[in-house]
Amino acid sequence: IVSGIQPLQNLHVLQKVGEKKLEWAQHFITRGFQALEKILENTAGRFCVGDQVTIADLCLVPQVTNAERFNLDIAPYPTISRINKSLLQLPAFQVSHPSCQPDTPED
Repeated sequence: IVSGIQPLQNLHVLQKVGEKKLEWAQHFITRGFQALEKILENTAGRFCVGDQVTIADLCLVPQVTNAERFNLDIAPYPTISRINKSLLQLPAFQVSHPSCQPDTPED
C-alpha cells in the first residue's frame, strides 16, 4: 500500500497525468488491491494482521477511500472490503477518515 499504491495517487502525480488520471488511478489501485487481497488471505483476522489494529490498517482505509473516489468497484476484494468496514466502526477511524479532513479534495 505505502509504496505501490499510495504514492501514485498523490495529487501532484495525478495533476501531471492530466486527463488520464481516472484510468491511471484505477490501474494502480487495482494492481495493488489484487496483490493485497492475496496477502490478506493469509494474514487477516478482524483486521489486516490478526485482530489488533496495525500500521497496515492505518494505510488501508485511505486507499479504499481513494478507490471509491476513482469509482473502482471493490467487490472483487471481499477481504479488503470486510476489513475496511470493521475499521470504520472504530471511533479513531471515523474521526480521522479522509472525508473529515479540511484539505480533502472535492474530486
